Amino acid sequence: MVNLKKYNDVLKLFVIFLTFFFIHSCGTKTLRLTRIEGKQLPITEKESQVSEIENFIKPYREHITKDLDSVLAYCPETLEKSTGKWQTTIGNLMADVVLERGNSVFTKRENKSIDICLLNQGGIRSILPKGNVTSRNAFQIMPFENSLVVVALKGEQIYEIVDYFLSEKQPHPLSGMSFTIDKNNHAKNILVQDKPLEKDKVYYVGTNDYLSNGGDNMSFFSKGIQKYNLDYKLRNILIDYFKEVDTIPVIKDIRITVE
Repeated sequence: MVNLKKYNDVLKLFVIFLTFFFIHSCGTKTLRLTRIEGKQLPITEKESQVSEIENFIKPYREHITKDLDSVLAYCPETLEKSTGKWQTTIGNLMADVVLERGNSVFTKRENKSIDICLLNQGGIRSILPKGNVTSRNAFQIMPFENSLVVVALKGEQIYEIVDYFLSEKQPHPLSGMSFTIDKNNHAKNILVQDKPLEKDKVYYVGTNDYLSNGGDNMSFFSKGIQKYNLDYKLRNILIDYFKEVDTIPVIKDIRITVE
């Protein structure tokens, strides 16, 4: 006769063992990275796929190329920034154009006029070669997305601009202002719009957004009374100017004179 009590005890032990086994097997395990493997997978393209992509892109490329290479004006000689100690032909052009075109926007918006334009020589990235002028030239000269900003500065900060030129000794593009450097390396005869500089007067200086935030150590812009962002890219200013003129002027007038 089977001993039921002993059988039940064995069955209970078996159930407890299975329960412990499943709990242990389902517990959280700590996994550790022991090996990393990789292999190079070649990219193979069917000729038909490449042709399909090229056909899709082609009309867009042709449209952009046509826009960039359409002749807008003519330049009688190469304008560059490497010749000239205090001013260059391309710097004079850039500063004059930005002041002139910027004023067309600033005057309408604020009923004020830009007195001075100051840019940085390093921002000019290419020459304007002799011959036909296109939008592509503008992109090469100004490849960055810099916009025109007008900063209201007191006459004290205009003196700081002059000191900046004396310290840097670089032909940064300048328009609307002129001065003379004497034998002692001091500035005199400082004129803004052909009038003597007034210390307490507010002047409106056009520059790019990078410089207006103190770029290239032009810290005087941070002392501005007010700042106006015209949302007008310098590159677009050039392109709009090229569209307006037949022949690009070669501007050689002297803004900074040395005794």
